[in-house]
Amino acid sequence: MADELAERRRRRALGQASEPVLEHPVDQHPVEPHPVENSGVFVVQEHRASQLHWDFRLERGGVLTSWTVPRGLPRSPGRGRLAIRIDDQPVAYADFEGEIPAGEYGAGTVEMWDRGRYETVHWHEHRIEFVLHGERLRGRYELDRGGAGADGWRLRRLDPAEPGHEDTPRFLAPMPARPGRMPSTTEDHDWAYEFAWPGRRTLVRAGGARVTAVDETGAEVTARYPELRGLAAQLGSTEALLDGQIVVFAAGRPDPEGLRRRAEADPETARRLGDRHPAFYLVSDVLHLDGRSRLDLPYVERRALLDDLGLAGDHWHVPPTHLGDGGAVARASRDHDLPGLLAKRRSSPYRPGRANTDWLFVASPDVRRVLIAGWRPGGGRRAGTFGSLLLAVPDGAGLRYAGSVGVGFSQEELGSLAAALAELEQPRPPFAAVPDHPDARWVRPVLAAEVVHGPKSAPRWRGLLSEPG
Repeated sequence: MADELAERRRRRALGQASEPVLEHPVDQHPVEPHPVENSGVFVVQEHRASQLHWDFRLERGGVLTSWTVPRGLPRSPGRGRLAIRIDDQPVAYADFEGEIPAGEYGAGTVEMWDRGRYETVHWHEHRIEFVLHGERLRGRYELDRGGAGADGWRLRRLDPAEPGHEDTPRFLAPMPARPGRMPSTTEDHDWAYEFAWPGRRTLVRAGGARVTAVDETGAEVTARYPELRGLAAQLGSTEALLDGQIVVFAAGRPDPEGLRRRAEADPETARRLGDRHPAFYLVSDVLHLDGRSRLDLPYVERRALLDDLGLAGDHWHVPPTHLGDGGAVARASRDHDLPGLLAKRRSSPYRPGRANTDWLFVASPDVRRVLIAGWRPGGGRRAGTFGSLLLAVPDGAGLRYAGSVGVGFSQEELGSLAAALAELEQPRPPFAAVPDHPDARWVRPVLAAEVVHGPKSAPRWRGLLSEPG
């Protein structure tokens, strides 16, 4: 360590140093009492070097007495965290942020995580107690010798957690989606749509430079997916509980067999399979963030928080959510051979383990865009409106008949559509090959709509794509 400090002093003298260093060497290991000082500056610097860690510094005796904390500073009382005594730094280092170039000691990025003032309660050779008054950290802490090695200390919070702060849960039962139908086009603005991926539902708990992955039963699966370890470095000091799917791809498509092999592999086999069947974590929700539960927030607000985390890496990312236009998402889902889509009400909270109608799984919906070409009169309760609509789709320069739809209409839609179609009537069909429907009434094909085709059911009306009139 002394040689590294000497090299940094030499570079500083030559104008090559990127950070302040002490001009005069001091013995870095003892922590001497300074009874005349009872307050000073403290800083916590997030240091993305070869390994992510946090440098905790207290102004004392004209220098910053310093420790490196590999897992970050605790926000609630408990067992404490390892803190390793490191070089003192000049007080000017309290303002340092930036890049330490490759080749220099501590090469990497330094960012300010917290700063403020502290008050000394006790400062002894083997135990220090102090009160922090920072932007993030507020309360009574202690450092005491008891960690590994001569420079090992333990850093603990002595006060209760700050009001509203909750430790990140290890596990919450994932909220399931209930099988259901596509929402209508008139409801589209109330819904967000996601692709349904053929993967393994997985929660990832991140914080303190570590990630832990658990499956939907709560069993830990971190060792099966070592690719996720880098997520901790990207999140840095952010503590979060994420919800998503582990997916394996082959030739750009989901590979269920490759996923099965990964999910059943022991840790050593998982490492070997990583090259042939790499795992990807597709993150869809954030349930807990920086000591606060986010379960009661509306879906769109949780997604905004998730997007703000900027999660993008070689083995994880946040697939887009689509606000409205569920038909387009359904068609894209079928084009990519996905099992379906998820429709989530934009206002929905997250209810662990509880299915409800706010989240729907729509299995492989075949949603088609059509034009209304005509209608057939209705009977009974539909007398005065229509029994079914006759449909057309583009075909070259013209149109061709595309069947009919007679189910899925609300009473309000029956009335409004009947009125709109009455104003669009024309004597002839808009295509050459006319179906054998003597009672058909034809209209100008200007109203676009969507219908949903099921594998074993008749087409179902989804709604207009533009309002009639």
